[in-house]
Amino acid sequence: MVDTHQTFVIVGGGLAGAKAAETLRAEGFTGRVILICDERDHPYERPPLSKGYLLGKEERDSVFVHEPAFYAQARIELHLGQPAVHLDPAGRTVRLGDGTLIAYDKLLLATGAEPRRLDIPGTGLAGVHHLRRLAHAERLRGVLASLGRENGHLVIAGAGWIGLEVAAAARSYGAEVTIIEPEPTPLHGILGPELGALFTDLHSEHGVRFHFGARLTEIVGHDGMVVSVRTDDGEEHPAHDVLAAIGAAPRTALAEQAGLDVVDRADGGGIAVDAALRTSDPYIHAAGDVAAADHPLLDTRLRVEHWANALNGGPAAARAMLGQDISYDRVPYFFSDQYDLGMEYSGYAPPGSYDQVVCRGDVGKREFIAFWLSEGRVLAGMNVNVWDVAEHIQQLIRSGAPLNPEELADPTIPLASLHT
Repeated sequence: MVDTHQTFVIVGGGLAGAKAAETLRAEGFTGRVILICDERDHPYERPPLSKGYLLGKEERDSVFVHEPAFYAQARIELHLGQPAVHLDPAGRTVRLGDGTLIAYDKLLLATGAEPRRLDIPGTGLAGVHHLRRLAHAERLRGVLASLGRENGHLVIAGAGWIGLEVAAAARSYGAEVTIIEPEPTPLHGILGPELGALFTDLHSEHGVRFHFGARLTEIVGHDGMVVSVRTDDGEEHPAHDVLAAIGAAPRTALAEQAGLDVVDRADGGGIAVDAALRTSDPYIHAAGDVAAADHPLLDTRLRVEHWANALNGGPAAARAMLGQDISYDRVPYFFSDQYDLGMEYSGYAPPGSYDQVVCRGDVGKREFIAFWLSEGRVLAGMNVNVWDVAEHIQQLIRSGAPLNPEELADPTIPLASLHT
């Protein structure tokens, strides 16, 4: 039984932090649990911000991880709207923005990530947006509805998941959309040239215009409002609003100030943790978007910015804080919904890591599974409008066994038979 006088502090009020707090209680921890949130809203999940909530299909209350009453009932002390501004590992204390000093026995950093900013003229104009927080989604939801009513134009910098999901939402409202992307296809660094073009075709069919091979160099305004954008190839595009969707940076400032080991940005950034999500300080763990973990299955250090990692990583870190033997080896997973396309992606296959892409099903109808292989071994798989197969794909990845690509491509051979 854990000492009832212990205090476990969690910095970060997102999904990872909230699920960690819940897990501490579920595992029988009877000490103090303090959850520090720099936002005034209760902990919430982020996928709806670019999916159901942004589309107007889900209500605001649907995004929250727990009912507000849960925290008091579970004896979890919430500090809402209070950023942690200083961490002292030697004294094991955290200082909040209002000067409150909190002592801890164990600490979890679940500080998440923040949108990368455009470093160009014009970013201070009204009509320049980011999407990371609930307040961003609330504002953008109104903007998209207004653009749709007035035939307005949204320019999106970046054709990653957020950029594409917002493009789909904007088109559902009737807004005009142009996406500026330096790579030759959307999601180029994730799906490669083999399948990135699938999303070009999907969005083009719904009226989205792409401008590939270019970067924004200026947002042009008049009377403080956006009127157009310029790119480094000399083009100018009309715009009433601009969304910067150029990725997210892990929020490592607190960890760096405290002297914890962090990973270089060139290598993905984040707080360096071991397989038990423990930092270079034995009393401090990290989970979620900010954690760059030694992955036992993939044999690499990996930082994953997706919902499933927060959902599972927070509880894993909580159990490790309680002294349980944890080896966090979840297969990376994420999902996306755009128009009538739904997909799930499992695994990790960065550019240069694979030598073959194999598809089973009908790519033209967008009902298929794609596999990224290296010497016959499945590194990653993406199921598009094909369901109840993600678990089988993850089993193939876990097995590490070389497979016959022809059998992998044959839809008459059940996936389950390939990993048994």
